Amino acid sequence: MNTNEIYQSLGISPKVLNFCKEVEESLKSRFEQIDQTAEYNQMKVIKAMQDNRVSDVHFAATTGYGYNDLGRDTLEQVYANLFHTEAALVRPNLISGTHALHIALSGNLRPGDELLSPVGKPYDTLEEVIGIRESSGSLKEYGVSYRQVDLLEDGTFDYENIEAAIHENTKMATIQRSKGYDPRPTFSVEQIGELIRFIKKKKPDIICMVDNCYGEFVEKIEPTDVGADIIVGSLIKNPGGGLAPIGGYIAGKKEWIERASYRLSAPGLGKEVGASLGLNTAFYQGLFLAPTVVASALKGAIFAANVYEKLGYAVVPDSKEERFDIIQAITFGNPESVIAFCQGIQAAAPVDSFVTPEPWDMPGYDAPVIMAAGAFVQGSSIELSADGPIKPPYAVYFQGGLTWYHAKLGVMMSLQKIADKKLLFIP
Repeated sequence: MNTNEIYQSLGISPKVLNFCKEVEESLKSRFEQIDQTAEYNQMKVIKAMQDNRVSDVHFAATTGYGYNDLGRDTLEQVYANLFHTEAALVRPNLISGTHALHIALSGNLRPGDELLSPVGKPYDTLEEVIGIRESSGSLKEYGVSYRQVDLLEDGTFDYENIEAAIHENTKMATIQRSKGYDPRPTFSVEQIGELIRFIKKKKPDIICMVDNCYGEFVEKIEPTDVGADIIVGSLIKNPGGGLAPIGGYIAGKKEWIERASYRLSAPGLGKEVGASLGLNTAFYQGLFLAPTVVASALKGAIFAANVYEKLGYAVVPDSKEERFDIIQAITFGNPESVIAFCQGIQAAAPVDSFVTPEPWDMPGYDAPVIMAAGAFVQGSSIELSADGPIKPPYAVYFQGGLTWYHAKLGVMMSLQKIADKKLLFIP
């Protein structure tokens, strides 16, 4: 059985296969550029591990309080070195990106402080954390106010209104790097640096926090290289490399990381406690693999953009744009195509390929959401996945792929499912 035949045995028709092969041939130079960035970032990770003398003793498990967990403490120093920060929290009990952001926010904001989002509405699950949507335990309940400045129509920063929004009580600015459920451009690290410099020129003591989810290792630099005080992310996204089974990180200036650690554990305890429970090996090895895994996901995103743009759909980023995260948004304009796309991604999975995803009312969202992910780790966005809210403009958000070949299969299978339902025509 040759390669084409095995694709056909998985359900890919010759028409879809030939169409996608033509698109792939046009992307060789783009893929070479991605590999060059991955090589650079791989060396950065290795250097951070070598500088901290990582050894197999750091893979030992701790239990209970986790006092003197050498592996945990060294891993946090590796992250600090890698992101050029003073300190870091890298913990399995940071259960998601939303949780890590909540800890960073609530650890550093006090009653009377105001949180500013200069990039418009944050990701849906943060709305209840902040109190945009009423929820028990929100920042709003604790006396923290919130203000946002929407982006301009072209997706750029509204500097005039950002300047007007900053006042005496503005304690923190939160900058979401990736698009969330909004088909806007993702911000480059350079753009984030420009925004931070503008904000700090107006009020130097503002804490600038960047939600770095989906962006790690996409570029050669990170937001902390351009002035971010704190960056936050999830280990079941980019930096976990597909091996971390849970976890998140918060990296930045020592004072702000310590405050976050007191919220994560308890005042007076902070970073000194928290057993690693045998997860250190996965955290170290996942970080080691992360640059090449991110490269695979980027190739899949670019491939998807080119496939669907060629068929006439609006895609963000477009087929030729530079990439600043691993997410590809595709606007279909109808719910049926969003559902068929996600069902194709599920059908391409190594795990639960036989499951048919359907939209449902997920906690934290204001509309039914469909999610496809046949993953080894539940909810792992660095593994091949797709999701989207079932509401206008009916866009799907595709990301991940531990290998390029799996990402490629996912895109082809999504196209196959939509074509089978006669929702598009393949020339």
